[in-house]
Amino acid sequence: MFIQTESTPNPATLKFLPGQTVLDSGTADFTDAESAARSPLAQRIFAIEGVTGVFLGSDFVTVTKADQVHWEHIKPAILGAVMEHFQSGQPALIGEGAAGEGGHADHDGPDSEIVRQIKELLDTRVRPAVAQDGGDITFHGFDRGIVYLHMQGACAGCPSSTLTLKMGIENLLRHYIPEVVEVRPVAA
Repeated sequence: MFIQTESTPNPATLKFLPGQTVLDSGTADFTDAESAARSPLAQRIFAIEGVTGVFLGSDFVTVTKADQVHWEHIKPAILGAVMEHFQSGQPALIGEGAAGEGGHADHDGPDSEIVRQIKELLDTRVRPAVAQDGGDITFHGFDRGIVYLHMQGACAGCPSSTLTLKMGIENLLRHYIPEVVEVRPVAA
């Protein structure tokens, strides 16, 4: 098994590509070892000292490290953990509804048509591009023209995430949906 790695815009995050499906649908974001209880793959990676986050996508695993840790010290162990996992035959996630159903928060009410348009633009124009960088962005809410988005994986804590939100996503949404006036990030 050959696992490729790619850098991301976030220097604290690397994208690992095992060359096979990681999740059949959705994504999964783990910010600590305790939250990874339902993922044998994330548990293996969190067992490596210095790992602070694991994000699972369709065909990639994004790993975030602590600032004081250097990639050359933990990258070989992460590669080994990913390889061991796929050789074990275990699933990446265990349990009902293992991966998120698209990851977006539900929204109903008077703005439901606007929210549907926002989610459609995110799914077709934004999320595929963000996945290339090892992350994901999901809809969290819409209130009085302000769209609230949750950034995951390489996007969370990325130095360029504010620029991505303001100059990229906000401009895109405002262009297609006049009711959108601003985009803001939210924590999980």
